[in-house]
Amino acid sequence: MRLRGLIEMQSYSIKPVGVVRSVYREASLVLEDQDLRLNEEVLTRTKTGKESVAELVIEKEYEPCLDGIEGFSHIVVLYWAHKTDAQKAKMAKKVHPAGKKEYPPVGIFATRSPARPNPICSTTVKLLGRKQNVLKVKGLDALDGSPIIDIKFHHPSYDAPPNVEWPDWMNKLITFFRQKLK
Repeated sequence: MRLRGLIEMQSYSIKPVGVVRSVYREASLVLEDQDLRLNEEVLTRTKTGKESVAELVIEKEYEPCLDGIEGFSHIVVLYWAHKTDAQKAKMAKKVHPAGKKEYPPVGIFATRSPARPNPICSTTVKLLGRKQNVLKVKGLDALDGSPIIDIKFHHPSYDAPPNVEWPDWMNKLITFFRQKLK
């Protein structure tokens, strides 16, 4: 049964609340020919998201929304992968996880790739501090200039449920990335 027959599908506008200021200028994971390609040179050189410090510059009108955030050690940053080609991303339905051809293709929703129908990404980062409308964070994998959609505090009981399971290829990918990001 098609969803469109059940409810009226709507489009939504999202107004960014800020912008990412990051050392990352190029993506290590890109969409090519409806599949992902991992640029290992970029990944190794930049250590994407590992230990980098970035700034979340929040629009002045939303500065009051940050009050109280200093009490949290970690926050979840939702941002738009603005350098993803939206038309190409909408055509990609299955990809090799992290562009690794040795793993079977999976549906795009079974990945954390920025190449998706709505290129919304999320990363949990360490909050280092706040100065007015600027948050300093550690571990953000967003490219410089990425629009920030929202910020939420990280809560272990909500964001890390017990007994999480994943496919075997994910264990291999975790090992691969740990080695590359040392």
